[in-house]
Amino acid sequence: MTKNKNIKTSSGDYPFFENVYAVVMLIPKGRVTSYGAIASYLGTKMSARMVGWAMNAAHKNKKIPAHRVVNRAGLLTGKHHFETPTAMKNRLEKEGIHVIKDQVQDFKTRFWDPAKELL
Repeated sequence: MTKNKNIKTSSGDYPFFENVYAVVMLIPKGRVTSYGAIASYLGTKMSARMVGWAMNAAHKNKKIPAHRVVNRAGLLTGKHHFETPTAMKNRLEKEGIHVIKDQVQDFKTRFWDPAKELL
């Protein structure tokens, strides 16, 4: 995975976004990760916000499971980028993840850390 964030690809996305999507595609069903965990795995620990921008842009591609990316506390902070306010929650619950008041329950157990899982 490339670290160059400045050159657009033919698809119009930046390579950083494509790297984010590659990691997100590996998150198993029934698990979640955070923007910061993805940024850290990609070697850009301070770029959690950029991961968020990538997730916002990911909604063009329904194959990317953007619903599995939450904030560091397990909150569904990206829910407003989905087609309805409850779509993110509904997709997570369909995978067996319990969500109350926009927060993943049992977050520590459900958390998938790419730095540990993708050795």
